[in-house]
Amino acid sequence: MSAAWQPLPTGEFTGIDWNAPGAIDNEDPYLIWAEADRFAGYHFGRGKRPPKWLPIVIELTAEADVPTLVAASSTAWLQIPRVYLDVPGLRFCTARVKKRFFDQWRNNPHLRSLILRFELGLPVGHHAHALVDPCTPDSVPTPAPGLLDGKVLGLIDGGLAFANDQFLDAHGHTRVKHFWRQDDTVNGNWPGNQPHHCVPLDPARAGPTPHDMGYGHELSGADIDAAMATYTRHGQVDEDALYEHLQFWDLTRPVNHGTHVMSLACGKGNLLHPMDDEASRCDLVAVQLDWSNVLDTSGGAMNVSVLDGLMYILARCAPSAQVVVNISWGTLAGPHDGTSVLEAAMDQLIALLGGRLQIAVPAGNAYQSRTHANATLPPSGSVTLHWRVQPDDRTESYLELWLPAGAQGVQISVAPPGHAQPLPPMSMGQGGVWVDAEGSPLCGLIYPSTTALGSNGTCALLALAPTFSRRKSVTTGPFGTWKVVLHNTGATPTLFDAYIERDDVAIGQNTGARQSYLEDVLYDTSGNLGSFVDHASNPTPIRRSGTFNSLSTGRNTVSVGGLRAHPSAGGHFALYSPRKPDPDASRPQRPGVKKVPETLEPCDDNPALWGVLGAGSRSGSVVRLAGTSSAAPLQARAMVNDL
Repeated sequence: MSAAWQPLPTGEFTGIDWNAPGAIDNEDPYLIWAEADRFAGYHFGRGKRPPKWLPIVIELTAEADVPTLVAASSTAWLQIPRVYLDVPGLRFCTARVKKRFFDQWRNNPHLRSLILRFELGLPVGHHAHALVDPCTPDSVPTPAPGLLDGKVLGLIDGGLAFANDQFLDAHGHTRVKHFWRQDDTVNGNWPGNQPHHCVPLDPARAGPTPHDMGYGHELSGADIDAAMATYTRHGQVDEDALYEHLQFWDLTRPVNHGTHVMSLACGKGNLLHPMDDEASRCDLVAVQLDWSNVLDTSGGAMNVSVLDGLMYILARCAPSAQVVVNISWGTLAGPHDGTSVLEAAMDQLIALLGGRLQIAVPAGNAYQSRTHANATLPPSGSVTLHWRVQPDDRTESYLELWLPAGAQGVQISVAPPGHAQPLPPMSMGQGGVWVDAEGSPLCGLIYPSTTALGSNGTCALLALAPTFSRRKSVTTGPFGTWKVVLHNTGATPTLFDAYIERDDVAIGQNTGARQSYLEDVLYDTSGNLGSFVDHASNPTPIRRSGTFNSLSTGRNTVSVGGLRAHPSAGGHFALYSPRKPDPDASRPQRPGVKKVPETLEPCDDNPALWGVLGAGSRSGSVVRLAGTSSAAPLQARAMVNDL
């Protein structure tokens, strides 16, 4: 292994010399790392060609909109779903891009003047293929048939069992009037699972590809009703046979996160707590996330897929419809000030629609997970973080270090496990990779002066290779404690926040992910009653406060924290949820950072019985799931009822 950082390479896909002065500024560090390790985190890597297309999400400059971008480009190298023409003035869109896009972006001043920033999605499976029928300069908005009016609830999640009787009307017909599944194959392709052969779904069974989205499969309410009628036996829908026919094998699992969430948002309740309200009768539009999103809990595809899902829901509603959308998903890293691309896009959509759209999002479940640090670096002072990366982690791990504007004097040094001496410290504007004897990256540090991940200050990304793999072709790095030191060489104090990205395993899955965390001797892990909140007198840099869903810090969305329905002596809040008010509110913070949810809803029954009851995959079944993912749909339900 080298004792020093090696230069960042010239990207094989982008053609950008990432080692050139200023090349990493205002770019997505995850794209830079992906090119540095040849997309190994997406199961390309050594000996494999990079993807043919990259999915990205784009923010345009204030003077531009999506039609302007379409007119300045070609579908040969940039493809945008047609749905992004539906909202005039929208400055955000997703796209699939080829190598030539980056050539044009570097060399075409007009194109570059239109694009403010872009972020990488998840380039696996069909996300790395061309779209069907993308935007062209001649494209015009074409309303979809069966537009919904009145109150409409939109759901974006995984595992949505639409035939469950919780989502049927009084006549036994589905209330899901439009259903879009984003996956395209029988056996999905995601980090941690790479089938040898992905069989395309049958459009005669799964439904056609929606023309305005360009991928996935769509079912109308009439399609669902017809299929349910075909598989009704003696007045009862054979849900197993129905989902088998429609190629929804994931819905054969007894528990699905999305079904539980959807039942809380718009179901009829259970025998102990029946529900009869506007939300239990309104029309539904459902977007089932591609399983690459569900399995990759780090959120690599979330920016693209969630924004596409929002646009699909809006495109299936009339201009006069009142739309509430629940997104019970999220990640841990990011700026936490509402300036991520996806959060800014949601904020603009809500503003452009003038009150017709409301979005509920969970505040997050990582309050006790030790994935956040916050401290002030005094002049000539330093703070050391101990990042515990676990063995048998078959996915990459990421640590984001966020600094405010004017923090140019902060240097970052990294000491891998088992190394007494750190790698040479890096200053702002620098980047590099630490490689093994074969030249494959074990980790990378990308430290730009500005970043595409947020608009305020900057973010240094420390990315690590997996610590284990069953494939010889996969480069693995050391597990144990990585020591990360931030040193302030300047004359003024500087704040920083460190966020470890989410890396856990979704319900019922086995991806080989293992969540890393921070360690500090002063952090209270005693389990005593006072140990579950931060205390201002405790000098540990590890803070629960500020641990927040990175999807939920926008200005116009509604973030929802979690309560106990019956707190008794164990306290009022779910232990994993951010609190309101903030117990650590006096601690200095970067400008604009959001730490407190707008509202609170129950997601635990009591201190001993975590979670709340909701629907299982099959009609009549009831399951208990915990998390602020269960609090957000209760707020979405209230929003629908209050329209």
